[in-house]
This record gives sequence, C-alpha cells and structure tokens, in this order.
Amino acid sequence: MKITCTQENLSQGLNIVTHIASKNTSLPILNNVLIKAEKGVVNLITTNLEMGIVCQVRAKIEKDGSYTVGSKLLNDYINLLTNEKVELELKDDFFEIKSSKQETKIKGNSAEEFPLIPQVEKNNPYACQISDLLMALTQVLFAVSVSETRPEISGIYLNFNNGILTLAATDSYRLAEKKIKLMEKNSIEKEVIIPARTIQELFRILSGLSDRAEIEDNGTKENNKINIYFEDNQILFVFDNVELVSRIIEGQYPNYRQIIPSEHKTRAIINITDFIKAVKSAALFSRTGIYDISLDFKKGELKITSANNQLGESKTELEGNIEGENNKIVLNYRYLLDGLQNLDSTEVILEMMDGNNPCILRPVESLSENKEAIADVNYLYIVMPIKQ
Repeated sequence: MKITCTQENLSQGLNIVTHIASKNTSLPILNNVLIKAEKGVVNLITTNLEMGIVCQVRAKIEKDGSYTVGSKLLNDYINLLTNEKVELELKDDFFEIKSSKQETKIKGNSAEEFPLIPQVEKNNPYACQISDLLMALTQVLFAVSVSETRPEISGIYLNFNNGILTLAATDSYRLAEKKIKLMEKNSIEKEVIIPARTIQELFRILSGLSDRAEIEDNGTKENNKINIYFEDNQILFVFDNVELVSRIIEGQYPNYRQIIPSEHKTRAIINITDFIKAVKSAALFSRTGIYDISLDFKKGELKITSANNQLGESKTELEGNIEGENNKIVLNYRYLLDGLQNLDSTEVILEMMDGNNPCILRPVESLSENKEAIADVNYLYIVMPIKQ
C-alpha cells in the first residue's frame, strides 16, 4: 500500500474515527485504525464491536492495500505535522510516514486480524437535516438513563412515522421528547432504540462538522443532510464522508405517552433567564442527596423556596402569567435546570395538576397559532415530583 494525501485531510479523518478506539486489553486490535486503500478510495475504519465508523479521505493511491496501526499514536503524530502532503507506505510490518522534513515508522498489525464492520444495504433511507438532528439530540440526550439495569431506557428512542422523526429519552425521573421533520416521507414506519454511546459519538462527529462550517456557512443542502438506514439489528448513519453503523438495543421502549398529562389545573408562563437564576439560588440551600426545591404558584407570582437545617433557606419571587388554581410542587432542581437550559426559548410554559403528578415544560412558542412555527419547536420535557 502506498498513498499520498494532505495532512489536513488525514488529520480530520483520524480525529473522527479515533475516538471510539479504546484501550482494549482482551482484543488489542480494537485500539487500531484500519487504513484501507482500494478502488481509488482510502477509508479509515475503527470499531468497538458495538459500533463502527468509516471515514473516507481524499488521497492519491499509488498502490492498493490495507493495514492497521495504533489509532491514538497515528492521530497524535499526524496532528503534529505541518499542513502539507504526507506519504504513507507499508513496508514489511511497518507503516512509513514521510513529509518534507519528517519521517517515521509505526509498527502495526495485519488487516486480516481486524473485525468485520457490519454491512447495511443503503435502501429506503430516512433523511433529515443535520442541523435539525443536532438540535434534537442536544434537547434529549441528557435525559437518557445511565443505569444498565433497564437496557431499554439506556438509549434514545427513535420513531419514524409519516414524515416525522420523534426522539425520546428518559431515566424514569424525567423525560424529554423532540419531533423534527424528515426531508422526505418514507411509507415504512420504524421504531428503534439506539445505545446512548452511539448517539453521543454521532453528536460529537456532527458537531465537529458544524464547527468546521461545512453545514451552516458554505455547505450545500446536500451537505446538511443525513441518511439513516436499517437492516436487521443494525442502524447506519451516512453523512458527509462518514458512515457510522451501530447495533440496535433489543426490547420494547416504555409507552411514555401515557404519562404525559393531557390536562392541567395550573399553567405558568415564566421568563427562562429569571427562572434559571432563581432555581440556582434555591439549589444552594437544597438538601444534600435530595436536591429538592419547592415551586409555589399563586395568581401572578411564582415563589421558589428551599431549606436546609445546616445551611439556611432561600426564597425568590418571580412575576409571571399564572393561570388556573393555586398550586405547589417539589422538584429535583437538577432535573428542572436540565429542562430549562435546553428549551431554546425566552419563556417557558409550565403546566401541572398537583404535587403528586408530573409537570410539563414546553417552549412558549408552542402556544403559537401558526402550525409551522409549532412544528419547529415541537419539544416537551416532563419532570416527576418529589413526593412529600
């Protein structure tokens, strides 16, 4: 194998794939990146057996071949080179890397030892805008359960139906749901649960593309598109020059829609910036390990209080549009803050029945009479109360 490419292209490709190559003592080959040059294409490939990433790099191929080397070592070395042409050649059991003033050899392993990446047929894609998906992942990913005791909620639920992609995540104490439009309607409804680590990796890579301004600034509509494919128990995300394939979590996602309150006795519309400051103030005096703060709704006023026998107490009064009955609820301030900070709005709508039932948070734009405007902010966040 012999290839030539720019340091910038090689570095960007390695930064994308290296992250999932972990220190694996039982299967050391998983620490490596597979460099595969064939049919005019150079692919960088890594896997942790749960997911695999393939990144295509623009390069000149003088001789086809494939080889694996330590991904972190190669990535660190390439990142230190100046932005110029780099020549990579396989000689015996060493990978020779040459630039104008530097030359090194890296010991590697045969490509035959590298695990196969599952192949997913690229048929019947579900397509959406990368910018829409990034926002949706931001708004739900934090609510995923970190416990492995219930595998079905340790991932994000995706439902593709009638031109809409619904994403949901819960840890049984709170739930986040976001709906975005698909770019084309697909007649086949699909629902799956994707491991949280896969989604985190997808988010990391997409954010990197966005940071390089390939999406917002100088990208075409096609560059802002991600295609999603399914086959058996695998899901494949294809975007830009990257393919990410992952297993799907088996099992049934909880029917969370049944816990979403269909009515309310109290509705409050509060400025989010003021609300967040008041919650953070109360949080300083919440009880350790319980993280409880109390929300007291009265006509035109929301009172946020907390008390700790060892520290003292806090009380903040906020003005707001409060409709319905006087009401009170005790919440975990960390869960409340997560919702407020991810609403992407200037005001929050908080609706509740009483202190024993979950309360719902939505952006104020969801009250709009403009259906298109509502579709763009279709987000809700539910928090379970701390029962006294």
